[in-house]
Amino acid sequence: MQKLPPIEKISEAYTAVEDNRIIIYEDYAIVKSSNLEKEYLVKWKGNIYYSNDSATYWQGYPGYPILAILMLQNKISLNKNVSNYFKNIDWNKLNKETKRDYKKSLEEILKNLSQKEKDEINNEMNKVYQELKNLNIEITKKKTFS
Repeated sequence: MQKLPPIEKISEAYTAVEDNRIIIYEDYAIVKSSNLEKEYLVKWKGNIYYSNDSATYWQGYPGYPILAILMLQNKISLNKNVSNYFKNIDWNKLNKETKRDYKKSLEEILKNLSQKEKDEINNEMNKVYQELKNLNIEITKKKTFS
């Protein structure tokens, strides 16, 4: 992978999965935003992925819509015990409040959890991040594949 996302984007992908905001078809998916105001298109062919979410399109790393799809495709781990902590979170609102400081946003979500729970979540997210580092996928800005 050319560019890795911030590790905190994994938690946003958990929320998309947990909140059932993803409709998967054969070679594309529609992912609704956490405040339900936007829909993102994710397409794939082999190891090439496209998404029109801002992070993927403008920053060049897989944003949470692609990460959620990779989880549902079993290309990176999805630990339901961990993802369950991330139900019903409006990341759009939270990230605006923290001025896009994703680490601060995640800390806000975890602040009332026990240290054991925080450790479990951090360990799992680090595991998924390592899997992501080793994943051979390409991110493209081209909506159509040849």
